[in-house]
Amino acid sequence: MACGCSDRPAVAPIDRVAVNGVEIAEQAILAEMQNHPAGSAGQAARLAAEALAVRELLLQEARRLGISTDAEFDETPEEATIRGLIEREVAAPTAGETICRRYYDDNRDRFRSPEALETEHILYAAAPGDAAARLAAKARAQSALECVLGKPALFGKIAREESDCPSREHDGRMGAVQRGDADPVFETYLMSLAEGEICPQLVETKYGFHVIRLNRKLSGRELPFEHVKPRIAEFLEDSAWRSAVRQYVSILTGRAEIEGVTLAAAGSPLVQ
Repeated sequence: MACGCSDRPAVAPIDRVAVNGVEIAEQAILAEMQNHPAGSAGQAARLAAEALAVRELLLQEARRLGISTDAEFDETPEEATIRGLIEREVAAPTAGETICRRYYDDNRDRFRSPEALETEHILYAAAPGDAAARLAAKARAQSALECVLGKPALFGKIAREESDCPSREHDGRMGAVQRGDADPVFETYLMSLAEGEICPQLVETKYGFHVIRLNRKLSGRELPFEHVKPRIAEFLEDSAWRSAVRQYVSILTGRAEIEGVTLAAAGSPLVQ
């Protein structure tokens, strides 16, 4: 006997949604909901209905203009048609030198290299699942930690002789470590140290046990305009293009008969 359960979230009956008399099927809206995560099933249904209405609006305009575009890569025929419409009807803006330079000057804090930490460590490696090896590595690491805390000058010597990391060839020096470069646990301890300080406790990661020292903090430097100009131009042109698409959708909406939803250009699948 069927229990009547369903994996689909319960949604109140959806009002008729139509664009210039062409109705958007309720099943299509329900299927589209997966692409619009929201706080409730009702909100997801509304967002899905708006997106499909914008899609229908654009397809109708493309048909009116006789636009047909071959699909590329994994596009559907409808996606290719909408792309062809936008390429023809929406001017692609460009960001020139002056505009990019102004944005750079107004947002210099965004264009800095990340802070880096010059560090060195001594690694006593052990596989995560090998309990005996972990205990042995921890004991060796603890002995080394006590030694370097008492005599910091021995750090490089012990690293050369005992570390299981290739950095032993450089007395344990790892070079400049940026956020995200190392194990998160390792980074957490490292970020808490003052320059020249040896961490007073062992740092355990999946690789084993580390004795670590922070040598120097390197502040991020300002990146030159020439280095970031392509990135700025891409960002500004993409923002301007999205704005132009929203305006175009708004114009089409203003002269269409829309039922069941209030369209906002942001609902377009082209500008998400």
